[in-house]
Amino acid sequence: MKIAIPMAAGQLSMHFGHCEEFLLADVDEQTGQITHTATLPPPAHQPGVLPAWLHEQGANVIIAGGMGQRAQQLFVQNGIQVVIGAAALPAEELIQAYVDGTLQTGNNICDH
Repeated sequence: MKIAIPMAAGQLSMHFGHCEEFLLADVDEQTGQITHTATLPPPAHQPGVLPAWLHEQGANVIIAGGMGQRAQQLFVQNGIQVVIGAAALPAEELIQAYVDGTLQTGNNICDH
């Protein structure tokens, strides 16, 4: 499994389209352990670009604070599960909570 997390200032960026970088983490689904991480600068933000780009990077899950409905649809069309409403925490905490099934999510902070 490869999890994508939009990052800003070392933690989850609350709006994925305006993040500084994406952390991509490979997770062994049997052990739940992170086996590799990489941070990549995102391409220029334009509608529809990020879902296709993250699909090309091999991501199959994105954890975000907020995301518009159209973006959610584009991620699903690209085979990427969307988890929204996550808190602005360090990526490793979010990933471990997701893998453990304990990730707390709240409201989607995006209104478009």
